[in-house]
Amino acid sequence: MTAGETVLFIPGLGNDGRLYEHQLAHLGEVGEPRFTGVPEAASVGETAAAILAAAPPRFALVGLSMGGYVAFEIVRRAGERVTRLALLDTKAELDPPAAVEGRRAALAEIEAGRFAEHVETRLPLLLGPTAFADPTLREVTRAMALDVGARRYADQQHAIMDRPDSTGDLARIDCPTLVLCGRDDALTPVDKHAAMAAAIPRARLAVVEQCGHLSALEQPQAVTALLRDWLVYER
Repeated sequence: MTAGETVLFIPGLGNDGRLYEHQLAHLGEVGEPRFTGVPEAASVGETAAAILAAAPPRFALVGLSMGGYVAFEIVRRAGERVTRLALLDTKAELDPPAAVEGRRAALAEIEAGRFAEHVETRLPLLLGPTAFADPTLREVTRAMALDVGARRYADQQHAIMDRPDSTGDLARIDCPTLVLCGRDDALTPVDKHAAMAAAIPRARLAVVEQCGHLSALEQPQAVTALLRDWLVYER
């Protein structure tokens, strides 16, 4: 890693900078961590284009869940600019039919004015059992989604549903890649990450114990340590 290298952090659906609070606060000595947010855009492609337009010529890239989908698009468009890649609690393939129907049901709930209720039902899916038992982590997860708001959340759902399949691009990723997930991730389980790590030439798989889908929030110290090693040592 080049000293002072920018590290861009892209959040998941309904998340904001609180997702990466620990990483942003503790990786400054080995890089320049920068939270990108998710620009208001109609597609994963438009989101990637907006992030690229504001990014430095070369950068490391971290994406969790939806952030991983955007990261794949960034690598497709400008892989030569990405010095290293971290894929957290995400997947390369498209959603199966049942998951697509779930996203449509979520959009119907939001359209009917039940966004807050939808957010509550998502908490036990987003958080592993250990984190869900912690009222502070439940509140942070809830607050992030409510602050993102129903309209932007729905736009993000539409972008996710329309994203391209990235499975065929994995073998062409040519930078040190960390593939990380929570052991208890109910949305993108360990086997999905193991398959991604096997398909990316310079990838390493890391599984975080007692952790669900929002790994950077649920087990911040462990995730920060893994990202530090990825930034400093992996070639």
